[in-house]
Amino acid sequence: MPELVFFSGTMDCGKSTLALQIAHNRSARGLHSVIFTREDRAGAGKLSSRLGLVTDAVEAAPELDLYAFVVEQMSRGGKVDYIIVDEAQFLLTDQIDQLARIVDDLALDVFAFGITTDFRTKLFPGSQRLIELADRIETLQVEAMCWCGARATHNARTVGGVMVVEGEQVVVGDVGGPEEIVGYEVLCRRHHRRRMTSATARAAVLSPDVLPVTSG
Repeated sequence: MPELVFFSGTMDCGKSTLALQIAHNRSARGLHSVIFTREDRAGAGKLSSRLGLVTDAVEAAPELDLYAFVVEQMSRGGKVDYIIVDEAQFLLTDQIDQLARIVDDLALDVFAFGITTDFRTKLFPGSQRLIELADRIETLQVEAMCWCGARATHNARTVGGVMVVEGEQVVVGDVGGPEEIVGYEVLCRRHHRRRMTSATARAAVLSPDVLPVTSG
């Protein structure tokens, strides 16, 4: 049976690489895909991974009806066997509903890849809708690591190397970019709560962690 599958994880855990691998494997078997993406680091209409792999994709702009696009492709004689969606967290909730309709009405598998929460630890609307509708949710097994070596579970936005917790939900940046511009870093929960990025940790005076003491 066709499925809507949501592959989720933090930044830097290999989501886009897996999307490209699925496309490669199925293409080798003669299967044809439509690949959607939104706000990819490589620019509009591209699906790229941090390993340097890149392929063309359809930019899922807010006004694009994904279901209608696929139907039009098929009505023109285009062969469509499955759908891949990268950066799915950026899609509108209506577009997630359209992905579910592709599965139910067109009997096509849809593989969606995205992060669940933003830099404020709040759910992206697109990811929330995927959690609500997906037939299956897969957590990526490649664990991103915080600068301290612990498993990274949270996405942090940085400006000038300093973590920020306010601002627009969607601002394009990248992990490991220049510190003077908007960037992103994956952190464990403890260091996300303390707003301690790798840059601020380097600048801090090393001292052992102590438990808070209440006087009186």
